[in-house]
Amino acid sequence: MFDLLNEIWESVRRNKLRTCLTGFAVAWGIFMLIILLGAGNGLKSNMKANMSDVQMNYMTIYPGQTSVAFDGLQQGRNIRLDDEDTRITGSPQFADNIDEVAPIVHASNLTISNGKNHFTTSLRGVTPLSDKIRPEKILAGRYINDNDLKHERKSIVLSKGDVERLFGENINIDRIIGRRVKVDDYSFVIVGIYKTDNSMMEADTYVPYTTLRTVFAKGDHPDRIIFTFHGLDSEQENDEFEARYRAVINRHHRAAPSDKGALWIRNSFKQNLQMDMGMGIVTTALWIVGLFTLLSGIVGVSNIMLITVKERTHEFGIRKAIGASPASIVKLIIAESISITAVFGYIGMFLGMLGCEYMNTIFNGDLEIMGEHIAMAGDCSVGLDIALEATLVLIVAGTMAGLVPALKAGRIRPIEALRAD
Repeated sequence: MFDLLNEIWESVRRNKLRTCLTGFAVAWGIFMLIILLGAGNGLKSNMKANMSDVQMNYMTIYPGQTSVAFDGLQQGRNIRLDDEDTRITGSPQFADNIDEVAPIVHASNLTISNGKNHFTTSLRGVTPLSDKIRPEKILAGRYINDNDLKHERKSIVLSKGDVERLFGENINIDRIIGRRVKVDDYSFVIVGIYKTDNSMMEADTYVPYTTLRTVFAKGDHPDRIIFTFHGLDSEQENDEFEARYRAVINRHHRAAPSDKGALWIRNSFKQNLQMDMGMGIVTTALWIVGLFTLLSGIVGVSNIMLITVKERTHEFGIRKAIGASPASIVKLIIAESISITAVFGYIGMFLGMLGCEYMNTIFNGDLEIMGEHIAMAGDCSVGLDIALEATLVLIVAGTMAGLVPALKAGRIRPIEALRAD
């Protein structure tokens, strides 16, 4: 083993510049592979962090427009949800899967004011279930609760950004709880303030569902219905449930049971599956790009090994003449190829991991885009599994790079080799 390593070292030492230039291509290829995989990990972890508080077992129902004629009614008819849809959703026929049900209603182009400070926004009439599904980070006070709904209180939950627009940027938000603001001609009490999500163009303003429906005359037509569910653990089970649920709601509105245009269903479980599939595709694409980058270095290693074989043809002829087997020569060339690939590959891998750690300092903080600070929480580190996979790639790549030159060296005939210059 020592003799083999010594021979490899002597061969590399005789061609230091050529070996280093070729090795740089290998190091660059594995460096880019690690950086790309680290960036992919950062993207995935950032998405998971942003979705960590969001439930993955809820559906949102939106009214649509019929796409086919049914029951004597023409297609293109607009569907409006009503209280009966809410009752049906929470009825015993869906009790095996549906847990909690809540309608949501909106009112647009309303002016919220405090003295001379004001802005125009939309109100969202909600129930406590909305905060369970997609929780807001409450900084002061609370979210809309059951008593607000029961007594139709004029309670309002504002974002921190909207509070600063109404009361000034240096205001103590704890002292804002209990203060009143005007929503058009109505006075509402601030019961909660939540952290502003700067990635959103406009923050939501929450009031009790019952209050919004009564005060702003929304009638018995919610804009959407949300509900949590259980017992649907596969995409097929979710598809079957959606078809059954859609058929019941569509019949209530005299629409074809299978008409997907009449009723839109957004399923968080299926969206999560699609997101996981998409991230898997991204990871595969990053591997492909990285491997093709590495391939350029492998071709370089193969070329210098071919040159090495040509330069050492005479030597190999002498070896065979004194009894060396073709297998020993093949072993020598492949071992040299793997050594060059592994050494420079690990240099590239080490630098790539340092690059990933540097990216962590960027992603784990606030990223400023167009004056807005957006919280990032990506972990770009590459784990031991990636390092082991990269090691396997290097070994396979080194073997492939040296295989053709090694086979060529193994086929050298001693007489012809001894005649070579």
